Amino acid sequence: MNTVDPKGASIPTRIEGKFHATVVCWFLGLGTLVAWNSMLTVQDYYYELFPRYHPSRVLTLVYQPFALGTMSFLAHYEAKVDTRRRILYGYIIFFLSTLGLILIDIGTAGGRGIGDYIGICVFVALFGLADACVQGGMVGDLSYMDPDFVQSFFAGLAASGALTSILRLVTKAIFDKTDQGLRKGVILFLSISTLFEFLCIFLYANVFGKLPIVKHYRKKAALEGSKTVTSDLAAAGIHAKDNEDIVKNERLTNKELIHKNKDYAFNLWFIYALTLSIFPGFLYENTGEHQLGAWYAVVLVACYNIGDLIGRYVPLIDPIRLESRKGLTVACLSRILLIPCFYFTAKYGDQGWMIMLCSFLGLTNGYLTVCVLTVAPRGYTAPEQNALGNLLVVFLLAGIFAGVVLGWLWIINNGEF
Repeated sequence: MNTVDPKGASIPTRIEGKFHATVVCWFLGLGTLVAWNSMLTVQDYYYELFPRYHPSRVLTLVYQPFALGTMSFLAHYEAKVDTRRRILYGYIIFFLSTLGLILIDIGTAGGRGIGDYIGICVFVALFGLADACVQGGMVGDLSYMDPDFVQSFFAGLAASGALTSILRLVTKAIFDKTDQGLRKGVILFLSISTLFEFLCIFLYANVFGKLPIVKHYRKKAALEGSKTVTSDLAAAGIHAKDNEDIVKNERLTNKELIHKNKDYAFNLWFIYALTLSIFPGFLYENTGEHQLGAWYAVVLVACYNIGDLIGRYVPLIDPIRLESRKGLTVACLSRILLIPCFYFTAKYGDQGWMIMLCSFLGLTNGYLTVCVLTVAPRGYTAPEQNALGNLLVVFLLAGIFAGVVLGWLWIINNGEF
């Protein structure tokens, strides 16, 4: 059953399409980072192939400039970019790049040369480009819809890390004792990731935009002057002539949006700058040797990813969801205490304490991310919410890039430079 708003647009009830849209958003979030998280969780394999090239740090450093540069460009021209094509191109690049990693490994039989390493870096750079196309486009698109969609999408992002970690543990256990077992497990692992990317192409192209509640929000955005939803509406069978009563609202500029939301932008930057200064490089290179042996770093990454996933569902519990702007800033800044905690635990603590710290790092990362991104878009028109979503992702990626660079300080501290 539908109701009608004053402008005549049909408003779906809470039941109609919302559950399906929430599920699809989760899978689309999964596909957004499953390729990159696959790279992070097979670092034990790349450390075996390229022990002198610091794979966990170098590959992350290759990925981030492409993600940040592309995202900054797309955010600047967000109002003119066709969101549907942008997101579909991103998922297609993810699919082809993940497939390319498999082919380069099979074609070189697990080659260890610098040429093979450069080839891997090229595909990782494409991951960064695709991430900017998909993540910024999806966050902007979902920012003017139901907040639960944003939460579900970011839960999917975290689920990609948890799922890849679990799959990595399984494939490592299955092939551990076989000939070239590590390599076989990685190929199987990347093949599963490639299938997830193909699934996301299908879901976004043929399912998401045709759900009633999604069509409602996009029609509403079009009525408020958004031009980014035109092809999405056309794909759902709704054409521009059906939306002739477009409201010509003056929207805030990107500069004005950043100024009004500078605390949210800083919070996202700081969350990821701190997290990526520790994860994953510190976990692979600075935690020493313990009883878990070769499994230690893989387990630490899995604990972080599972904590991150849980943290992104915690804001669904109203009494413990943090919405205060000052409260969010204080909570984000307080995470700076994790730096000395990781340093002294790696130097003096045992593996149990490090596992607990990694879980807490992930838990706070996921919780604060969802809190910021579900609160920030409130009170704006759909075009402004779309623009703000893109801008916040720019700061998120800038934080990741800063964290990756800062992560090298752990190596300098070890006297390796």
